[in-house]
Amino acid sequence: MEEVILVGDVRGHSPDGPVSRGGPCLRTVEQRTEGTGNVFHAGLLAACGEHVVLIDSNGSMSPGEIPRYLHYLENGYDFVKGSRFIAGGGSVGYPLLRRVGQSVLLCVARRLYGQQLTDVWYGFCAFRREFLRLLDLRGDGGDGVELGAEIVAHALHYGLRIAEVPSLELPRRGGASNLRTVHDGARILRTLLDERPRSALLRLVPAPRFPRVSARRTARSTPESKATNS
Repeated sequence: MEEVILVGDVRGHSPDGPVSRGGPCLRTVEQRTEGTGNVFHAGLLAACGEHVVLIDSNGSMSPGEIPRYLHYLENGYDFVKGSRFIAGGGSVGYPLLRRVGQSVLLCVARRLYGQQLTDVWYGFCAFRREFLRLLDLRGDGGDGVELGAEIVAHALHYGLRIAEVPSLELPRRGGASNLRTVHDGARILRTLLDERPRSALLRLVPAPRFPRVSARRTARSTPESKATNS
């Protein structure tokens, strides 16, 4: 890890410099406008390394998991995202209603993008910096709820090689949560629909099922088969 970029209100923080002796360099970037979306956007623009890792600073995501993400980037993958719903992952205190909403959105995402992902909007992810332009993240404010879905949707849209790794979401250690299940779910659904490929809506409609007719029965009803039997 070469550098850590801290975005937000940097007043009262230590000046830029190494996090620890021999460790990565800490760079502070002031948040110019409100909204979590702008925080991530400012951090991405300031990043200089070959690999970029997005992690929330509220303590719910463990930096100890970062080597797991980098391992896949260094072995051929373009985009690595954390999943709370595969073996080894999990979420502490995840409400039942949000789990139901996650399942519904996951079904929609699989239909729209034809991929078998297990977590739609979790924001812990890593990717090659060369793909930053393709991800085309909009720094338009907001509380960043749909940001994870937007990143994943763009990665799928451009055919990046994606890997999922288990991640454990811990209780936040700082900052107030602004999560609203129904409202946030609607915004994520809108993001998935807005970023879909043109032909993706066809996959939402199940293909019609016609009764299967056996080849033997069809053959008996043809004139040729009658002539042969006579």
